Amino acid sequence: MALSMSTLTSSFSSLSFSSQISRNPNSISIPQPPKSLPISMSKTTRSLSVAATVAAPAESEPSIIGTGRRKCAIARVVLQEGSGKFIINYLDAKEYLQGNPLWQQYIKVPLVTLGYETSYDVFVKAHGGGLSGQAQAISLGIARASLKVSENHRSPLKKEGLLTRDSRVVERKKAGLKKARKAPQYSKR
Repeated sequence: MALSMSTLTSSFSSLSFSSQISRNPNSISIPQPPKSLPISMSKTTRSLSVAATVAAPAESEPSIIGTGRRKCAIARVVLQEGSGKFIINYLDAKEYLQGNPLWQQYIKVPLVTLGYETSYDVFVKAHGGGLSGQAQAISLGIARASLKVSENHRSPLKKEGLLTRDSRVVERKKAGLKKARKAPQYSKR
C-alpha cells in the first residue's frame, strides 16, 4: 500500500479551494466539491469524498455573568433560568465540594436570600486556591450576577454582606522567621 509521492503531489495539486462571502451573515456558500478524489495505489483504487455543512447558531436564553474572588480562588459564574441546579467545573456541586455542608451553604446563600433557589441554574468555572476559597468566590460571583438581573437585589444582598469582596489573603513569609510572624525559639544562652 505504498503511495508514490508523485501520485499524491499531483492529486493534491489539482485540488482548489474557494469560498464566496454572502450578504447573509448566518450562511456560507461553498462551491460544490468534486464527488470523489481518486488516489491511486499500487494495484487498488480508492476514493475520498469530503462534505461540509454549516449550522445556523441556535438562539439561546440570555445568560447573566458574574465574577467572584476569594484568596487565590477565582470563580466565573453564569446564571440561566432553570430549575436550581449547580454545576461547578462540569461536576455537580455536591460532588465537587466533596459533600461539605458548609461549602454547599456558601454557594446557595445569595439565591436563597433573594428567593430564587429554584429559579436559576448556576454554571461555574472555578480555579485557584482551595475548595473553601472557591465556594466563597462562587458566592460573590452569584451575588454580582444577580445584580445584573435587577438593581433592586442590591439592598437584601448588601444587608447579608454578600457583595463585599473579602480581601484577606495569606501573609507572606519573612526572612529570618519560620512563617509570616512565627520566630525561631529564643535561646537566652
